[in-house]
Amino acid sequence: MGDQDHPQVPHRGWRAMALHTRMLIGFMVGALAGMACYAWAGQAPWLDMVVAYISQPVGDLFLRLLFMLVVPLVFSALVLGVVEIGDPKLLGRLGLRTLLWIIAVTAIAVTIGLVLVNVFQPGRGLPAEVGEHLLAQASQRAGDIAARREALSARELLLNIVPTNPVNAAASGNLIGLMFFALMFGIAATVLRTDGTRTFVGTVQGVYDICLRLISWVIGLAPYAVAALLFTLTARLGWDVLGQLARYVGVVVLALGLQTFVVLPVLVRFLGGVRARAFFRGAQTAMLTAFSTSSSSATLPTTLQAAEHRLGVPKRVSRFVCTLGATANMNGTALYEGVTVLFLAQFFGVDLSLLQQMVVLLICVLGGIGAAGVPGGSLPVIAMILGMFGIPPEGIGLVLGIDRFLDMCRTALNVTGDLAASVVVARSVGETVVPVTEPAL
Repeated sequence: MGDQDHPQVPHRGWRAMALHTRMLIGFMVGALAGMACYAWAGQAPWLDMVVAYISQPVGDLFLRLLFMLVVPLVFSALVLGVVEIGDPKLLGRLGLRTLLWIIAVTAIAVTIGLVLVNVFQPGRGLPAEVGEHLLAQASQRAGDIAARREALSARELLLNIVPTNPVNAAASGNLIGLMFFALMFGIAATVLRTDGTRTFVGTVQGVYDICLRLISWVIGLAPYAVAALLFTLTARLGWDVLGQLARYVGVVVLALGLQTFVVLPVLVRFLGGVRARAFFRGAQTAMLTAFSTSSSSATLPTTLQAAEHRLGVPKRVSRFVCTLGATANMNGTALYEGVTVLFLAQFFGVDLSLLQQMVVLLICVLGGIGAAGVPGGSLPVIAMILGMFGIPPEGIGLVLGIDRFLDMCRTALNVTGDLAASVVVARSVGETVVPVTEPAL
């Protein structure tokens, strides 16, 4: 019989479940199956074959799909972000102040995350020989790690910001060089307001839209990839991996909480002239919507309503700042990326120097601008950063299973940051911000 004979069928089964539910199931299945095999088989040859020829290839395929999207996504997002900021029609003073806010607040967020990771060391705890075994799985990768450590001097870091060949920078994973080229391209496209540049910007917008759709398709495969990646890790490590994961989640939530409930209220109070209670009262609807949808873009209508009708931000300011912020002001996402990279570096025993951590901070600040405002939009950037520092990219499977919850938390921070930016920027250009006093419905 056809589907029309059973109208309830489409609402049942695996595909009818929410993606985050399927990812959680994949996480549990992969982790439990891997730990069971670890307990029963240990280092049995058949288990090594299952990992080498089934679970590892499935996980690697998912990672390759993510890597495939990094270059077009980051390039198009950064170019569009700069064009929107620099458009004279969108109020030059407003754009400059918004850009300064994005850079400063995102840098604070990432710094908080990096400090907490170094203090609590959530990725430490595995025996040294286990970490060495993981890194020795591919001798070429181990060589790449050593080469990267030696090459990344302060002088090379400064020079590598400006790529001699942008195509080669993109192909070799030089994310800083790619971002610099994209920023320069965006600035030039802003200055040259010709028919040709407008056509180019429209093309870049099309590339960005295509990337978002491709990301949604790739993320649809995440439940299977999570199961495969978690099976690979837990079949080798057993129960130890879950303790590390719990500590990682705690550090991420703590860092997001400090940024949301300490840093932003202080900035809003002293730079925006609005008390914390009034600010959160006006922002609560948008924060809850962001938490439930995990998408800054989907929350944008609610964000604009909260800024204009609850916080009293003038429309000409809120529409510019919040619309730009939905794609560029991702301080929660940048914080999450920084914590995740350092956690996985600790987990796999890859020591990052202070200079290398500063590079991670810089990439995360720029990556926060280039991250897509949709669920899972930060995953390609994380995958590329891991590759830059020789951190095994399959480790991303550790965080994918609980990524939905962390995505909800960091999106709530992203939207809160947009609303805080609208208040502060409005006051900086001489506007009066008067939040509505009665409780929000």
